[in-house]
Amino acid sequence: MTAVLRLDEPFRSLWTGRDPFAAAEALQGKVVRAMDGRRTFRTDVDGQGYFVKIHRGVGWGEIFKNLISGRLPILGAANEWHATRRLAELGVDSLRAVAFGERGGNPARRHSFIITEELAPIISLENYTRHWPQQPPEPALKRALIERVATMARRMHEGGVNHRDLYICHFLLHLDPPPAPTALRLSLVDLHRAQIRARTPRRWRDKDLAALHFSSLAIGLTDRDRLRFLRTYFARPLRETLRTEGRLLAHLAREAVRLQERFDRKFAKKW
Repeated sequence: MTAVLRLDEPFRSLWTGRDPFAAAEALQGKVVRAMDGRRTFRTDVDGQGYFVKIHRGVGWGEIFKNLISGRLPILGAANEWHATRRLAELGVDSLRAVAFGERGGNPARRHSFIITEELAPIISLENYTRHWPQQPPEPALKRALIERVATMARRMHEGGVNHRDLYICHFLLHLDPPPAPTALRLSLVDLHRAQIRARTPRRWRDKDLAALHFSSLAIGLTDRDRLRFLRTYFARPLRETLRTEGRLLAHLAREAVRLQERFDRKFAKKW
């Protein structure tokens, strides 16, 4: 496999004459996640914060395990790189990737990295909405957030991208300026499992919407709030959506139960 390399400033200038893969490995910072074959850490370059993800290959065992389970294995940083580029084209705020490299013909040992600008100050929608049941937000702000999330999801799916982990924790709310109904900015992150096609299959669209529905169950949304989401997401009269999307609505209800059961099993194992 021929090495693939894309560098924006400041890394294009800083790494002139250097092996960019070695230069990425030499960066230092606080590790935020470390798994077999993958490491993510925060670093500062010229006063700007960045997150660096370095992939060193998942191994054949992980590849076969994913294939047997009917899942495509994630072999490196390419998924995230292409997803950030595609979302930018679609007008969906996300991470800004400034450096990407990939090399190695052996898929189990492929070496890759991606560097993205730090988003700050931010808070995840999961944390921002955590106390909504006890402290309801300003109605106009809640409506604006619901409509923004629905619009982002619609643009993403219409553009052939499905996230595969579309939980509200992966929507980051920017805090400067402070969120207001007429001034909101949300960024969608954690794109390493995203899939890109000419058209998003209904199955994968519904999986994304089910994850979004499940992750918002505990934040005090009303039936009217959820209908508002559907009206914005489908961008057509609500009555028509309720008539034509009955299969989706039934799927959301079933998946909410299944995901809750899986969450409970996972949580029980920790105790």
